[in-house]
Order: sequence, then C-alpha cells, then structure tokens
Amino acid sequence: MGKDLLTAVFAPEDRVQYRQKVRRCLDALAIMLDRESFETDNGMTGLEIELNLIDAQAQPVMRNAEVLAGLGDPTFQAELGQFNLELNTRPRRISGDGFGEYERDVLDSLRRADCAAASEAGLVLIGMLPTLAPDHLVLANLSANARYRLLNDEMVGARGEQFHLDIRGVERLQSASDSIAPEAACTSVQFHLQVPPDRFAHYWNASQAVAGIQVAIGANSPYFHGRRLWAETRIALFEQATDTRPDELKAQGVRPRVWFGERWITSVFDLFEENVRYFPPLLPILEEEDPVAVLEAGGVPRLGELRLHNGTVYRWNRPVYDVMNGRPHLRVENRVIPSGPTVVDLLANAAFYFGLIRQLAEEERPIWSQLTFAAAEDNFHVGARRGIEATVFWPGIGETPVVDLVRSVLLPKAYAGLARFGVDQVHRDRLLGVIEDRCRLGRNGASWQAEAVWAAEHRRGLNRTAALQEMVLRYRSLQQSNAPVHTWPAI
Repeated sequence: MGKDLLTAVFAPEDRVQYRQKVRRCLDALAIMLDRESFETDNGMTGLEIELNLIDAQAQPVMRNAEVLAGLGDPTFQAELGQFNLELNTRPRRISGDGFGEYERDVLDSLRRADCAAASEAGLVLIGMLPTLAPDHLVLANLSANARYRLLNDEMVGARGEQFHLDIRGVERLQSASDSIAPEAACTSVQFHLQVPPDRFAHYWNASQAVAGIQVAIGANSPYFHGRRLWAETRIALFEQATDTRPDELKAQGVRPRVWFGERWITSVFDLFEENVRYFPPLLPILEEEDPVAVLEAGGVPRLGELRLHNGTVYRWNRPVYDVMNGRPHLRVENRVIPSGPTVVDLLANAAFYFGLIRQLAEEERPIWSQLTFAAAEDNFHVGARRGIEATVFWPGIGETPVVDLVRSVLLPKAYAGLARFGVDQVHRDRLLGVIEDRCRLGRNGASWQAEAVWAAEHRRGLNRTAALQEMVLRYRSLQQSNAPVHTWPAI
C-alpha cells in the first residue's frame, strides 16, 4: 500500500487524489454491474466472532499479541483492544450439515485458543465486558497495529475535541475520551451472506427490516463501566464512541459514521455511492491499481480504495465487495448481534438471521414495501434499549411484543428460509428451537446478566463491582457448557 502506515502523515493532496481514486473505483463497480461480471452463486456464508481475554478475577488482560503468537493460527487475529481477539471462520454453505460443521469448528478453535491463553488469560464471548473500567479503555491499550493507531489519529483529528458518551438506560452513564479506545468494548458477531448482484438490494433491505428484531432477542450487553444501561448498550456506545461530528456538524445534518442508513435501496451501488458522497476519507491510502484499466484489460480489479473507505463507514448492515479465486462477488455483512453467550446461542442467532432474510427476500410482496425505513430504525433502537422486553412495530400487526412477533410470524418464515437453503431438519429444529424457547421464557444474555447481578446485590449484599465480577466468572463457566443461555440458572 502506498504509504508506510508507521510513518504516514497525510497531506491535503493525498485526500484529493484519494477521492479521485475512490470515484474511479466507483466507476469500475458500475461497469462491472452493467456487464454482470459478478459471481451469481447464492448461499455461501461466513462468521466473524469477537472475543475478550480475562484473568481469574474477570479483569481484561492486555495480552492478545502473546496469545496470538502462542496460538499460531491465521484464523485468529487481533482486534482494536489488546484484550480483544477475532476468529474468522472458514466460509461455507449452511445446506446439509453446514451448521453442524460451524459448531464443531468454532468449538475446536475456541478450545485451542483457550489452551494458548491458559497461562495468560481465558476467553469469554460477551457483547461488552462488564468489568471494563475507564483506565482499561485508553490509547495505550490499543492493539499493536499501525492501522488502528492511524485510524485513531484521523478520527480524533476529524472530531477536534473529546468523544463524549451520554447513555441513558436503566441507569445513566456520562463520560469522555480523547481516543477511540472505548470502541474496543464492543464485541460482536458478523454474519456474511454472499448474494447475486440483482438480489443484493432485497437481502440488504430485508436485513435492515429485521435488525431491530435481531438485536432485541440477541441482546447481551447490559453493563458498561459499572452501570446498567441498554439491553444492548454496545449499539449506543459504538454510535457515540466513534462519532467524528462536533455538535455544529450534527446540527447541519452531517451523517454519522456509525449509520443505520436513511432509505431502502434499489442496488448495491446506492450504498457505495452514498459512502463516497457523504463521508470524507479517514485513511487516504493509495494503491497503484487503475481499476478501469484492469477491467479494460480483461482483469478483475481489487477496488482497494473503495473497499478501504467502505471499511471506515460503520453501517449495521454493510455491503462487501471481494474477489475469490479470480471472481468478484458481493456479500451482506450483518453486524448487529453481540458476541456470545454460547456457541449454540450464536449459531441460533445466525440460523434465525439467514433463514428469515432468505424468506423475506424471496417473498412476492417485500416487507420493505410495507414498513417505513423510519419504523425499521425506530425498531432497531427500541430493540437495543429494551431487549427481549421490547415492543416493536410490524406491518399488518402494529405495535407488538417482540417475543410474540418472533414466535407467531417470524420463526415460521425462518424455518421456510432455512428449508430453501437446504439446511438439515435436525439443525433447523435445534437452532430455531433455541430462539423459540428464548422468546417463550423471555430470557436472553442481557436478561440473564441483569438477573444474576440483581441476585448478587439484593440477596447476598454484594456491591456492584463484586456482583459484576462474580457474574462474569459464572458466565464464563456456564459458557463453556455450550448450553443455551435461556437454560442457565441465574442464582
């Protein structure tokens, strides 16, 4: 890549050239879409799973570099904070035994990582580590990756002042940071689904329509800095901790970089074009490739600048352009779900998402023709605030408890969608049964955490710090059983 990231200082002309190059990439993308140059296969999936490292006292351990060195496994990599890791699973189809393969592979990978970390730390899959304190989330604890430091410098420079947090939930948290380090508290699972270009808008729109439902039933992040906030506080924290807009730009209607969006789309091009139109470059790193020339020569361009820029616009459902085996393809990257509580919970969330959007994307009357975009965004934030207790809006029903909507309307669609994918019935029944039971009992990761902390505080008289520590250690122990969270005892 053009500049050495360790010494990169971007001049104004770098940004001008980068904008020009991104627009040329956009031109190349338009040509490829017109020529139908993309892989049209449907159904390849992928998972990215973010993890936390903790010690025997449930405190974060800043040792990801040492753990990665001991593990020696390229499927694991560092994430933003030194207490974070990410597991990138091998892409596969979910037809047949695909979910069974995922479960075996992820459990095996986590066991190996736990062994590598044994002398240093243990792994925990959770949306936000409740024992994190402000002095953990500082610049010095970012991972030793030049791009993270550079991204921090650019975002801090763009904002021009401290990043402020004001999250009002069950309790309230106000704080400030001079870096993007608080973002490292947010650990999620990303679901990838490869789709044909002519169906991309259907799958992205369907993903947006159900994002609020996903986050409500999958919430697992109720505590941050000792306060009980939203059921999925990760949503609010990520939106605020990376907001490069001072108040004046917010008042002018400048879009935030963590963005739900503002409209349904008709093509994947709409999203990439919005990225270019609305968001200034943060990392104006130039590559030598001329994407249009590569196309004219019969090749497949990398579109490096467009992809890098896309990676600095944090949509909850992100478009992905990639090249595999010499063929370009498109994916929807669904980013709304927190990590954990267990591998089986994680895969149940995946099965619900993949099945539901497959069915919604193929229906004759699309859900996005009946649901306003504003209502979908409202559902998203209501689901994040209230979790499994949320009341959401759904066409033809109106305001309804999310658990009733899932059980009566959406689970049958998810079953039908998984059948379209050819998923074995044993996996459909088991994983969607987890979602059914979670909704029937009204218990997910967020509600279990809140129950466990309440019991520690009110029945055993522990203070909040001790209650959170005890809860995290119990959570990790129960997580290792791989029993779904709705079956965990709270006391």
